[in-house]
Amino acid sequence: MTNFRNAVFLSTALVFGTTGATFAQETAPAETETAVEAEAVETQSDGGVATATEENKTDLSLGEEAQPEPVVGQLYVKEAVGDWQMRCVKGEEGTADPCQMYQLMDDGEGSPVAEVSIFRLKDGGRAKAGATIVVPLETSLPQQITLSVDGGKARRYPYSFCSQVGCYARVGFTSEDIASFKRGNAATVTIVPALAPDQKVELVLSLTGFTAAYDNASIVEP
Repeated sequence: MTNFRNAVFLSTALVFGTTGATFAQETAPAETETAVEAEAVETQSDGGVATATEENKTDLSLGEEAQPEPVVGQLYVKEAVGDWQMRCVKGEEGTADPCQMYQLMDDGEGSPVAEVSIFRLKDGGRAKAGATIVVPLETSLPQQITLSVDGGKARRYPYSFCSQVGCYARVGFTSEDIASFKRGNAATVTIVPALAPDQKVELVLSLTGFTAAYDNASIVEP
């Protein structure tokens, strides 16, 4: 099955500098130990300098987790909102980075199967939001893709095209659809395997955090 993790965004790593510390060599051992401990107890963490503990009784920096800084044009994950990721493109200095809400759907055992990205639309008529759903190449296109919320009535959408990554459905959501997503707990995305047209594959799309993620998604031109 197509590995959709090829669409996972890359990020850069920060390069850290280090600082050194110098100790006096001719101070009496007992006095040196007492002075170091007293100074360590008073030291507060600031910019990677750890507060003195039983594990670290000096003012030496133990470092901190590096936060990757994206470059212009790079795709990156800004944050997680519930079960959604906010995936953005780094823009020029002084401009807002456009972001979409994203979720990877698996087969229930951790293997990725399909993915969905949702964005808000400006002046899209009845369509208030758009979505791109990517499914495996081994999917039956005539059967189309269906989506329902909390076991409610399903809506069917056609596929638009296929590439080496998978097959794409470009769909629009109305105000009623968005309201249903905000109220719901989970949506069911159903696809049909091309080699087993009498079977259905039902994927769970979590709606946890949908409202907050949707409110933070960028508005784009249709």
